[in-house]
Amino acid sequence: MAAPMLRSFSRGRWSRSPGLRAILHPGLRKAHSGAQGLLAAKKARGLFKEFFPETGTKVELPELFDRGQAGHSPQTVYCGFDPTGDSLHVGHLLTLLGLFHFQRAGHNVIALVGGATARLGDPSGRTKEREALGAERVRANARALRRGLEALAAHHQQLFSDGRAWGSFTVLDNSAWYAEQHLVDFLAAVGGHFRMGTLLSRLSVQTRLKSPEGMSLAEFLYQVLQAYDFYYLFKHYGCRVQLGGSDQLGNIVSGYEFINKLTGEDVFGITVPLITNTTGAKLGKSAGNAVWLDREKTSPFELYQFFVRQQDDSVERYLKLFTFLPLSEIDHMMQLHVKEPEKRGPQKRLAAEVTKLVHGREGLDSAKRCTKALYNSSIDALEVMSDQELKELFKEASFSELVLDPGTSVLDTCRKANAIPDGPRGYRMITEGGVSINHRQVTNPECVLVVGQHILKNGLSLLKIGKRNFYIIKWLQL
Repeated sequence: MAAPMLRSFSRGRWSRSPGLRAILHPGLRKAHSGAQGLLAAKKARGLFKEFFPETGTKVELPELFDRGQAGHSPQTVYCGFDPTGDSLHVGHLLTLLGLFHFQRAGHNVIALVGGATARLGDPSGRTKEREALGAERVRANARALRRGLEALAAHHQQLFSDGRAWGSFTVLDNSAWYAEQHLVDFLAAVGGHFRMGTLLSRLSVQTRLKSPEGMSLAEFLYQVLQAYDFYYLFKHYGCRVQLGGSDQLGNIVSGYEFINKLTGEDVFGITVPLITNTTGAKLGKSAGNAVWLDREKTSPFELYQFFVRQQDDSVERYLKLFTFLPLSEIDHMMQLHVKEPEKRGPQKRLAAEVTKLVHGREGLDSAKRCTKALYNSSIDALEVMSDQELKELFKEASFSELVLDPGTSVLDTCRKANAIPDGPRGYRMITEGGVSINHRQVTNPECVLVVGQHILKNGLSLLKIGKRNFYIIKWLQL
């Protein structure tokens, strides 16, 4: 079966390549596990959790990545992302950071969108079956995930370069090879290499079989397709390492066993820790607590604030996991934090690094403007904010477009925006100090609006009623 053409992001531009075949040096030495080894360094950050198998029978995993030795070729590492939703979320970031760390060390990485496997649903870490998604929905989600992955790769390349020669970043979709498969042919060629006892012994399968709902055949076969993905990438792109969340170890083991049976070669799996909330629940779409990476779902300001709000007992770990900052710099930052914890320096640096990676420089600037406008009551920040930023900042706020007639008063404005009730009660809300415009309290209902004070340079007014009710007004025909 011919391999699909690669669309790979390498050294700042997109190029096409028929494939990446890793050439392994026959005289591999014993594993290098010193402090300077790539795997050891990332394990020290807490990014890599488990390695499978711990040692290989023919090739030692750490040795694969020891590019400093003569004759060693760049390796290829992949991680899968099933398009069960139309956006990546914070839970995906660790595996992406893992790919980026390999890329920065000169290795080639593949982000595999599961345009086919998403139709089945991964049972790992789930107590019940996923809601079935139609083919068109999955295709739309897959396109959105590709855009998100490519955007993150571009931000990484543009904003976090360290002057070294990096490997390539490639996005593939497994529907490209499953579309060519016929069911009976696939089962005849692949099915005989899997033993039912082994598949049934996986923790994810055992957990589901013991649940009241049980497990569908589609879910059961998910590990077979993920194993075949690994084999396909090994065969066509020389990929020897799969990266995944710690809940993916069973699927990774299936891929290892399948490839080993077919080829006699060793491949490897690396897991990253799962990110959980304060109660220990996994962050993600299924748990209903996802912090999305798509701006339409979670704004740069909201993403920034998610990390700014991290507690002191987790911020050092998150700096090691979610940023490329050297450990020495993180240690110094934490020492300063002990002396001045009220400044929340590590939290702000963490939020800035992640927001810049996800949304680029403009997204970080937007998050900072929104932070100043909301928490510092900054008029200057409000004046340069776009309509989109205001809507993102005040998601629950009513947005109105009004024509500024001559003599428009504070009372007129509040009523046209449906911000106060009609009659004496609404009038009293103003006189009693319950209304502010652009962070300035107004107590005279008859006061005529003044451009530059009540109406900002960008033609916007931020109306606040009480403590929590915001109304955004865009003035027309100024």
